[in-house]
Amino acid sequence: MAKIAPSILSADFVNLERDIHNIEENGGDWVHVDVMDGSFVPNITIGLPVLRDIRRITNLPLDVHLMIDRPIRYAERFIKAGADWLTIHLEADTPQNTMTCLEMIRAMGCKAGLSLKPGTPVKAAVPYLTKCDMILVMTVEPGFGGQSFMTDMMDKTRRLRKLLDEVNPECLIEVDGGIDTVTQEICKKNGVDVMVTGSAYFKAADRAEFVKIIQG
Repeated sequence: MAKIAPSILSADFVNLERDIHNIEENGGDWVHVDVMDGSFVPNITIGLPVLRDIRRITNLPLDVHLMIDRPIRYAERFIKAGADWLTIHLEADTPQNTMTCLEMIRAMGCKAGLSLKPGTPVKAAVPYLTKCDMILVMTVEPGFGGQSFMTDMMDKTRRLRKLLDEVNPECLIEVDGGIDTVTQEICKKNGVDVMVTGSAYFKAADRAEFVKIIQG
């Protein structure tokens, strides 16, 4: 069964606690938290204080996606603020810092994720595969919600699943961007375990039914 991680990027921030409890009530698996710094991506969202408050109001796993430059500077603080899964971008730092950051995340008892932008080839992730608990394949360009799903990223998830099955079979594959009741089908067929969905979830007429469809 696939997992669904509704992204609060599409929530009503005036009523964020209500919307997070709504994810719980509708059977969502994780809460996805997008952190953007205005540098690595051309948008600014939320940071540590908001994550701390979210941690106080939900027991759901917090899936924190750092779209920030040099995430090694902040990873420890995001873990202490409540992240259960912490994903950094391969493109955001040097290879050495990326490796060190992934190792540090796991050493602190948090699950480590590595995210790839659409233009980043699978081979770039190979050195890190044994250090990850999850690989996040972006199915849109990171930075903004509401974009269209990039079907050609399914070749990337297929190839990653094959590689992971050889060296780290417990590692999950997550996708983020343009996931709805239609695109979720092709994701499941191509090795995806976790689906992040923002606007499609929050705009769904029946959110509980939407969750069931994604979970399969």
